[in-house]
Amino acid sequence: MVNFPAGGSSDAIARPIAAVLAESLGQPVVVVNRAGASGNLGASEAARSAADGYTMLFSPGSTMISNPFLFSQMPFDAERDVIPLASVARLSLFLMVHPSVPANNVQELVAHIRANPARLNYGSNGQGSSPHLAAEMMLRQVGLQASHVPYRGAAPALAALLSGEIQFMFDSGPGLPHAAAGRLRLLGVGSPVRAAQFPNVPTLVESGFPGFDVDTLFGIYMPSGTPVSLLDRLHQEVNRTLTNARVQEAIRAMGAEPMALSRQAFAERMTSDRNRFGQFIRQAGITAE
Repeated sequence: MVNFPAGGSSDAIARPIAAVLAESLGQPVVVVNRAGASGNLGASEAARSAADGYTMLFSPGSTMISNPFLFSQMPFDAERDVIPLASVARLSLFLMVHPSVPANNVQELVAHIRANPARLNYGSNGQGSSPHLAAEMMLRQVGLQASHVPYRGAAPALAALLSGEIQFMFDSGPGLPHAAAGRLRLLGVGSPVRAAQFPNVPTLVESGFPGFDVDTLFGIYMPSGTPVSLLDRLHQEVNRTLTNARVQEAIRAMGAEPMALSRQAFAERMTSDRNRFGQFIRQAGITAE
């Protein structure tokens, strides 16, 4: 089960994984999209499913680490109702500007925002989305202001950036072909290390933002109560899919990197990210409602 719409980055990565899993398990693995409420709808449905190994949830980390702090009421408990099974990919966010913005690097963008306080617009996939949080983290770290324009998904946000309706945005991958074609300008990556696909693009840490890290993990989760024997087998099978060339190509096409972790390491990473993002969301007073 994928908790975001068909055609998005979650779906684009989940489908080749499902195809390879079907081959290794010797039985069909059907992708069902249950989108809505920033991923909460599909996640809650998966969490309520029978713990028999037949329902897996493929989700970006934001559903588990940010949503509990963004929504006053959650339809499931992200810490108790699902079990982290396997990490799949590390998703980076890329800071991009419209070509009309007089900035060729992050420092020049900061200077432009500072010279035009509260006059620039930035977009995101929606209120409380990872691109929204990333931009707010950047702005607050240097004491700047810009106007947030939330859109209903990545596609309309990207269209707004391409048209110049907004001036900058943290993009989760769909904008990369446009940056390569010169229709957008890629200034930096919000990861602790440079993206393998773009070794010449500096991180925000290198650009004057100490500790800046807005990476999240795509992962697979199981309903609480799933037998350990099934968890161990499925974890092994998922990790095997990450060595498949088709799967790696799909992940990298989204600007992400394959990331296989042990079940314990994945759970610890989710706890660490939940604490880090949760603290910022509380301090910033951001809600999804």
